[in-house]
Amino acid sequence: MSAGGSLQLPGLPKDDGGPVFRAPWEAQAFGLTLTLFERGCFTWKEWTGYLSAEIAAARQRGEVDDGSRYYEYWLAALEKLVAEKSLATFPEMLIRKNEWDRAARSTPHGKPIVLPHEVLRAASATARVAGGGDSNPPSPLE
Repeated sequence: MSAGGSLQLPGLPKDDGGPVFRAPWEAQAFGLTLTLFERGCFTWKEWTGYLSAEIAAARQRGEVDDGSRYYEYWLAALEKLVAEKSLATFPEMLIRKNEWDRAARSTPHGKPIVLPHEVLRAASATARVAGGGDSNPPSPLE
């Protein structure tokens, strides 16, 4: 973070107005990362280490670094960091991904995606246990 509070992220897709996203999930991954950082779940140095490692691994696999997969690396790094910090396990993240996938597939185009009430209630309880408290909104993973 810069002294003025704005992000200084080399390689982040952006325009004159700030970060740009090709799909809603990219914005959600970005927002979730910032929210978890702001809540003290990890340091910015930890985050950049995970993201750098993910990008380096992609280069080792021979993937072209043209920026088109930036948020795929971002999400992979976030998933690993969240699991290592025990904020959520990989199985929990997979369950949540599948819940969102089912909800998205059953939602008519143009309508908001809504998870079943019991899923949201369980996610809210998980957020409280993870230190979010009742006053904070649920994370995009929920």
